[in-house]
Amino acid sequence: MKIIILGAGQVGSSVAESLATENNDITVVDANADLLAALRDRLDIQTVTGHAAFPSVLEQAGATDADLLLAVTSSDETNIVACEVANALFHTPTKIARIRAPEYWSHRNLFDAKTFPVDVLISPEALVTEYILRLVEYPGAMRVQSFAEGRVSLVGVKAVPGGPLIGHAIRDLRRHMPHVDTRVAAIYRRTRAINPEGNTVIEPGDEVFFIARSEDIRAVMGELGIREPDYKRILIAGGGNIGLRLAKALEERSLAVKVIDHNPKRTLYAAEQLRRSLVLRGDAADEGLLNQEGIRETDLFIAVTNDDEANILSAMLAKRLGARRTFSLINRAAYADLVQSTGIDVAVSPHWATIGSVLAHVRAGDVAAVHSLRYGAAEVLDIVAHGDRSTSKVVGRRLEEIRLPPGVNIAALVRGNEVLIAHHDTVVEAEDHVIVFVIDKRRVREVEKLFQVGFTFF
Repeated sequence: MKIIILGAGQVGSSVAESLATENNDITVVDANADLLAALRDRLDIQTVTGHAAFPSVLEQAGATDADLLLAVTSSDETNIVACEVANALFHTPTKIARIRAPEYWSHRNLFDAKTFPVDVLISPEALVTEYILRLVEYPGAMRVQSFAEGRVSLVGVKAVPGGPLIGHAIRDLRRHMPHVDTRVAAIYRRTRAINPEGNTVIEPGDEVFFIARSEDIRAVMGELGIREPDYKRILIAGGGNIGLRLAKALEERSLAVKVIDHNPKRTLYAAEQLRRSLVLRGDAADEGLLNQEGIRETDLFIAVTNDDEANILSAMLAKRLGARRTFSLINRAAYADLVQSTGIDVAVSPHWATIGSVLAHVRAGDVAAVHSLRYGAAEVLDIVAHGDRSTSKVVGRRLEEIRLPPGVNIAALVRGNEVLIAHHDTVVEAEDHVIVFVIDKRRVREVEKLFQVGFTFF
């Protein structure tokens, strides 16, 4: 696929890195030649220096025959105009734009073929907020991705010593919980991926990904030693777009929320927008302020400023001072592994959340959704199965008959309003949404080929 990425910032460079390893033809456009030079040094891509919305620059980038345009510059207006130019002059089939200003999102009917021809709108702030809210819903989880309008979820947790299933084989889950249907999709042990089998023994500290109906998630987490009480008192460091969105959403859940920001204007604006939250002006890394605001009684500390270092330091301090759980927003991928060793419970990455939205439009076949996991190393795909037994390698077959690539697991099927947790004798039917966990994203192309429909195959 020929893809043009406008903007070489954190999101643009991360998407380029993810897609360049999959034999895509990638061109990145940015006005900053130094950023482009750094990308060329480590990726096999083409770059063009110039204004992302100029017709001549887009033409130089290959817009005449591009399959997809991804506009993720720092300017909403540049992203919108670039999509207009790509549509009017080059008839680019798919145009995706990052739109950050809430004012544009409140008038989404603006974006159609007659006004602003943007096919897909992406808001990293909204995606991050939704992601954090799912983590708030399931205390102790490190990752939560929902499918089928929230009826089934993929959850990642770190196994805790003393859990009923710790030290036991995965097959014992059925004996421990005869009325709960679940499937372990993947296990990561000290950064090493393990393909789960029935006799695989779960060890303390394993990062376990399982899929279950949403109403059963807490029960399965309990088997893995996760029995966290609900969050009631939450402290948010940062009153910017994400912090404000998050505080508003948590207010609606009747949680006690405090927001700290050092900017006087932003603090005043946040106080005007929030109804029940307490807004404080100050430094979230100020030990005295945190103690004064009861950090020891805080269930969850969430650092979402626009400064990675400030987020890491304030979350580390909050943890040391007694906060039960801490989340930290991290933009730089290089910091991700560092954060995991600091005691911070969850690192939240805006660009990896955004990449999932993009990948659904890049993957071959009928892919309804893609979620990037483990900082891009793994993926979970929601693929719609088509065809019949004579034209498809999956439709009409039991899961045990399907030759899956190594490290690939089918975790669940969604059939209309019905959720089917995958077992060896489960049969895939046409139009099923098949939830596929890919431990090594290099196997994604093989998965795409597996779901392709042909007239005949051997």
